[in-house]
Amino acid sequence: MAKHLIPGTGHSPNLQRWFDWMAQDHSGDSLSPLLADDVVFKSPVVHTPQEGKFITMGYLLAAGQTLGNDSFRYTRVFDCETRAVLEFETEMDGIAVNGVDMIEWNSDGQITDFKVMVRPLKAINAVHAAMGAMLAKMKAGA
Repeated sequence: MAKHLIPGTGHSPNLQRWFDWMAQDHSGDSLSPLLADDVVFKSPVVHTPQEGKFITMGYLLAAGQTLGNDSFRYTRVFDCETRAVLEFETEMDGIAVNGVDMIEWNSDGQITDFKVMVRPLKAINAVHAAMGAMLAKMKAGA
């Protein structure tokens, strides 16, 4: 993973848990406690919000295997303790991807809302294709 342009430590407790997960094993076992049972995931390529821990874990784990390549890095952060916006950059098949993760936490420190926005259009198309293939692979148990 490329070096983030922001520190990986010193954030509010909620955001720090996210950074710690990003820096560690990226496993479903360590992601599950970070998510509320009723978490909602909002994808840049799926029209409807995806509701629930199971489906959100699927999307986040798939994103980690597609967007979270060696070029992925967070470039800016807005940390408001119960809400954060993290801008990221990565490259997929020669296409520069720029986006933001918008995260909200409940009073128990669990993620309740996770929205991803991506630009430009070329990047959205690349993300759509890669995520679709990874989700299908994960669903097939490969």
